[in-house]
Amino acid sequence: MPSANNKADLIAVTIKEFAKLQALLAQLPPEFALLKEDDISIKDVLAHRAHWIDLFLGWHADGQAGRHVHIPAIGYKWNQLADYNAVLRVRQMDMGWDAAWGVLRRAHAALGDFLDDTSDLALYGAPMKGTGSKWSTGRFAEAAGASHYRSASKYIRARLCTSE
Repeated sequence: MPSANNKADLIAVTIKEFAKLQALLAQLPPEFALLKEDDISIKDVLAHRAHWIDLFLGWHADGQAGRHVHIPAIGYKWNQLADYNAVLRVRQMDMGWDAAWGVLRRAHAALGDFLDDTSDLALYGAPMKGTGSKWSTGRFAEAAGASHYRSASKYIRARLCTSE
């Protein structure tokens, strides 16, 4: 699926992919969402996706304020992502299903507000400030939102298939 290249398409794909994810989640009993496979549960995947939206919004805010942008996070490089995600799972370990679903809905709403409040030019007119990347703010937003929703849906479908 090609990346969005304007605000309208970005909002549309973000809404579409979140709706698909919601439809899948509506089918899940909470106890299934908490079952671990390879030490990861569906609950963990949702909490992870919410966290990455928050990271993106923080990166954007830091760049706009002229602060150093720590991508992916303070003290981590992209090649240390597995370590970062393992630490994140430990931090989110005690989060229940309702809380994980709640933080994802909150993060999605915050992302939606951000997209609504940000112009097409600010989303796609230049690389996102402070990142040292060629990616635009819109591309980062899509990676944190719609792309993550899509991968979460794929993960959930695979888990549902293996449970049958």
